[in-house]
Amino acid sequence: METYKLVLPEHLNHYGFLFGGNLLKWIDEIAYIAVTLDYPGCNFVTVGMDKVEFKKSIRGGSILCFVSEQSRAGKTSVEYRVNVYKKSIETGERVLTFSTSITFVCVDEKGMKKTL
Repeated sequence: METYKLVLPEHLNHYGFLFGGNLLKWIDEIAYIAVTLDYPGCNFVTVGMDKVEFKKSIRGGSILCFVSEQSRAGKTSVEYRVNVYKKSIETGERVLTFSTSITFVCVDEKGMKKTL
């Protein structure tokens, strides 16, 4: 799944760069949408995100492209790889700025693990 986000002033720190927490929130939301669409009728919660390392800074006004793809599925959990690219308005070039894997577990109405 591919999704875009515009980095607005309310997403920035006092130096004019994107707060890392905002990026992590967007990744969680976008990957959640992907897993929910891939597994209709299942309820998911985030259980982990690996390697949080920011490769490039992101300024206000940037357009970010989020690409999420399922990378693993177990009996009760699913992992997605999310790559975040900064898209140049002038050239259209995409530069990888962040990449991580995020894991969701399927739960029942009581919050207990259940099979997919």
